[in-house]
Amino acid sequence: MDQVVESILREYEKRSDAETERNRNMDDKEFFAHRDEFLLSVGPATGQLLNLLATQSRAKTILEVGSSYGYSTVWLAEAARINGGKLITLEAIAEKQEYARAQIEKAGLSAYVDFRLGDARDSLSKIEIPIDFVLLDLWKNLYIPCFDLFYPRLSPGALVVADNMLYPESALTHAMDYRRHVRIKRDMQSVLVPVGSGLELSRCTRGLETVLV
Repeated sequence: MDQVVESILREYEKRSDAETERNRNMDDKEFFAHRDEFLLSVGPATGQLLNLLATQSRAKTILEVGSSYGYSTVWLAEAARINGGKLITLEAIAEKQEYARAQIEKAGLSAYVDFRLGDARDSLSKIEIPIDFVLLDLWKNLYIPCFDLFYPRLSPGALVVADNMLYPESALTHAMDYRRHVRIKRDMQSVLVPVGSGLELSRCTRGLETVLV
């Protein structure tokens, strides 16, 4: 990986470590009041896996639903650069997106990222091109409505990774609902992967028979 990109990721990880220490002294009410101040990133193990999956699947159009401050955005943008593709990343909070933009620029990845600001459901309704890879990582009650919006656009063999399937406990009900929702789709293969906070890794099989012939 490019050394500049690696340095940006290490910068994020140092911030995340410091925030983890701060969070240990917060109760749930205080954390909720300050939650938008925190990275709440996928973490290094998940970031590496996302990058590996996106690059090895040769994804050209990568979609990130919930970029937050941009940690996973860097991992996915690096994959887009390797693949000669593009990352479309969605975020609802302008301050978070501004921070992510600055980090992406420092990493030299701006040419590979299309930042879109606003409610993810509105942004998704405007995407009309085939999607090869998706990271789903926003508030968990939005997973199903967001999935239903990008699902028709998934290309044959597209991968969908949904974060926070095992942690935090407060998200488990929504996580289970999402997993059931994906698994009833006949053209989706899905498995729970115990990496990071737990990932639901799903593959779209729609149209694969035609592609393989």
